[in-house]
Amino acid sequence: MGYAMAAAKPGGSEVLHKITLGDLTPAAGEVLIKHDAVGINFLDIYIRNGAYPWPVDGDLILGSEGAGIIEAVGSDVKGLAVGDRVGYTLANGAYATHRVIDAAYVVKLPDNVPSDLAASIMLKGLTVAYLIHDSYAVKPGDTVLFHAAAGGVGLIAGQWLKALGAKTIGTAGGAEKCALAKANGFDHVIDYTNTDFEAEVMRLTNGEGVNVAYDSVGKDTMARTITSTKRRGTIIAFGQSSGPYADFKITDLSKGSYYLSRPTLFHFVVDRSWLDAASAKLFKAVTDGTINVSINQRFALEDVAKAHDALTGRATTGCTILTV
Repeated sequence: MGYAMAAAKPGGSEVLHKITLGDLTPAAGEVLIKHDAVGINFLDIYIRNGAYPWPVDGDLILGSEGAGIIEAVGSDVKGLAVGDRVGYTLANGAYATHRVIDAAYVVKLPDNVPSDLAASIMLKGLTVAYLIHDSYAVKPGDTVLFHAAAGGVGLIAGQWLKALGAKTIGTAGGAEKCALAKANGFDHVIDYTNTDFEAEVMRLTNGEGVNVAYDSVGKDTMARTITSTKRRGTIIAFGQSSGPYADFKITDLSKGSYYLSRPTLFHFVVDRSWLDAASAKLFKAVTDGTINVSINQRFALEDVAKAHDALTGRATTGCTILTV
């Protein structure tokens, strides 16, 4: 029927290889999607390189978000039909021309949300939704620190936080990425390659620190992220692009009576009511102009290894997708 890009074992991008898909028939409660586009995220790389547990024996099809058209529907599926344009986010299985997936994770796309846009925002946009609305409910006037401000999640977050009335401080590497983050809603952007971001955050906040800090970088930033947060402030750790932060002790939180959370998107999307509400909120923000999404890199599905290398080499900005 089609093909997928899989990894036989944890490793570098060289482990990614093409496999042929057999006949795919949806069972009860499932749908078959023919992908138009697939998103790429650091989560895929964490899984590929073994940072996260390897969930299968043998070939693992990576990829955690996609969009396309339903080609077949299993029994007991309600609200979805052949020909519907849909999007989803679910760990693993997206790097493929076709996918059978539990319909509980699939949402219909509005007519004015094209598939390539949906494939670039289902994971990243819903991640921002749970970060700024659920993990910590950002209020007007809150001061926010957001690392990797020029990445796919960061650029969406900068715009959404601005619409919420927050005061935002981002970090990024290099003048070009800093300018991009600034153009996407961040009030201040710190170039971490030549500036101590902790010292600059404290200067910008008159020595108080931020109300909430979002850290997806991990090892290189977390210690200073904690101390960039104001007393009784909140730290949200949601990734580890530089590697895991292994030096944390629970007593570190006593330095400022901090709140610390390590949320995961897939603990939210299993709640269908949350998925429907958050997706509707995201699609509205995209279509009404609150959020403008930049798909700055496109690779063919077969070139996914090149896409991974670009992402890990910090050679990307905004969103990256695979075209099918």
